[in-house]
Amino acid sequence: MKLLEGKTAIITGASKGIGKGIAEVFARHGANVAFTYLSSVEQAQAFEKELSKLGTIVKGYRSDASDYTAAEKLIEEVLKDFGAVDILINNAGITKDNLLMRMTEDDFDAVMRINLKSIFNTTKAIQRTFLKQRKGSIINISSVVGVKGNAGQSNYAASKAGMIGFTKSVALELGSRYIRCNAVAPGFIETEMTGKLDEKTVQGWREAIPLKRGGSPEDVANACLFLASDLSSYITGQTLQVDGGMLT
Repeated sequence: MKLLEGKTAIITGASKGIGKGIAEVFARHGANVAFTYLSSVEQAQAFEKELSKLGTIVKGYRSDASDYTAAEKLIEEVLKDFGAVDILINNAGITKDNLLMRMTEDDFDAVMRINLKSIFNTTKAIQRTFLKQRKGSIINISSVVGVKGNAGQSNYAASKAGMIGFTKSVALELGSRYIRCNAVAPGFIETEMTGKLDEKTVQGWREAIPLKRGGSPEDVANACLFLASDLSSYITGQTLQVDGGMLT
């Protein structure tokens, strides 16, 4: 059973990591996929070609979600190319970790702009389309760090907590038009980035998780699949933690 047959999804920051995992699962479940990337041009082009083999329409767009005008242009282009949009996944994000005493203003501003302002930009840009069709599912990729905080990540935690507040507010504003907005808060997810870390450190993190393993991009993608599909048609304003029990 393909849960997203005939639906079109926009996924920001999807040339690698969690975003890539979401795009793969969505395409396997019948969704047409429009994804964005910024710096990983060759990687994104190869991914577009690879994902198209699953039989749905796939197109990558080089776009900066943190730029308000660029976000509006992206939505316009996707609507022109695909004809409709049913799902928006706000996944684009960065980290610039440091203790507060060493964190620069630029590092704080960059994380807030790319992680938090970007979801304002894309959600506002798609809102008119969703209101007109009286349906839509918006999913914001937050983090367990946004729920519990983390030393050395005050900028990242603030941006991810802000996403949760934004999610709840949008759910209240748009619910009467059958537009749903939820957040997913991943815990320790093993991606290309964590693959560069010391194995002993990574194993220590795994041991601290009740399920004794790190999550995969597919674990997060499956949560997004549920929230994007009609299986969750009565769920909005929620934050689904995908963390192996880390915050239990």
